[in-house]
Amino acid sequence: MAIQAKRAKGKSVESEGTKTAKAKPANAKPAKAKAAKPKPAKPKPVKAKAVKVKRTGAAELDQMSALEIASLMNREDARVLRAVQQVLPEIARAIDVVAGRLERGGRLIYVGSGTSGRIGALEAAECPPTFGTDPETIQAMLAGGEAALARSSEGCEDSADLGIEDMAKRRPGKKDVVVGISASGRTAYTVGALRAARTQGAATIALVSCKGSELARACALAIEAEVGAEVLAGSTRLKAGTAQKMICNMLTTGAMARLGYVYGDQMVHLQMSNAKLFKRGVAMVQRIAGVEREAAMTALEWAGWHVPLALLLLCSKVSRNEAAQRLKRAGGNLRRALDDA
Repeated sequence: MAIQAKRAKGKSVESEGTKTAKAKPANAKPAKAKAAKPKPAKPKPVKAKAVKVKRTGAAELDQMSALEIASLMNREDARVLRAVQQVLPEIARAIDVVAGRLERGGRLIYVGSGTSGRIGALEAAECPPTFGTDPETIQAMLAGGEAALARSSEGCEDSADLGIEDMAKRRPGKKDVVVGISASGRTAYTVGALRAARTQGAATIALVSCKGSELARACALAIEAEVGAEVLAGSTRLKAGTAQKMICNMLTTGAMARLGYVYGDQMVHLQMSNAKLFKRGVAMVQRIAGVEREAAMTALEWAGWHVPLALLLLCSKVSRNEAAQRLKRAGGNLRRALDDA
């Protein structure tokens, strides 16, 4: 019985030993305690700087109805009229500069890239049929050349050297006036071209949509029409483009009026090159000279379909040669030529 009890006791001791951890040898190295990972420091609060963002009310443009979009754009376009009104004195000065240079036999050259360049090209293209000017008298220089009229080539606008090179081909001089058009006023192509023109003695005018631009500083005269943020952010073909077109209209029409290329509100130097313009030319002669259609047609035919000459023949009662001489002495100015009669 005693022997069985000892065996039982030994078993119980062994069973308890299995439950306890085995003793480590005396010469065992103590285990290194794992270093606790440092907790990430909390970021210090940073005071955000207030950024002023110009709003047009178009933040939800893509969720507006067609009428809401049209109404918003119409309200924003009204700002263009006010912006242009603010710079009328500068526009008037520019008209006189353009008229003065053209009167001396110089040229008006519009320069720009993208939308700005196309607006200048449009204005130049309209002058021969409207005022009878030589295509070389009012011209446009567009980054990317004529190809950029139909297909965008905005990459060309980043090269000031290209602007300088293209301007050199035009050979600007003291009789010429160059108008640089740029909404931002920092287009490298246009700035380079205007600086090059100014060094050659040409009069230079900046047409921009912001104050204190690089282009404005590069020119002798700046027209800075601040139209504000666009309905479609960054799309300067909208309000900035509208302002540019309005001002270009004023520059060319104002200069042509000052030089006598119009008589009253009539564009008497128009080219009778299609049915519409032919009809307009005949009606103009009838109205100004106070004659019937048949008399107007006879005078026009005798004058080679040149309206001012036909009017001189009818109103001054002089020979064709004499009328041509008077018109030439007047520099094409019909009113002046009639006063000379």
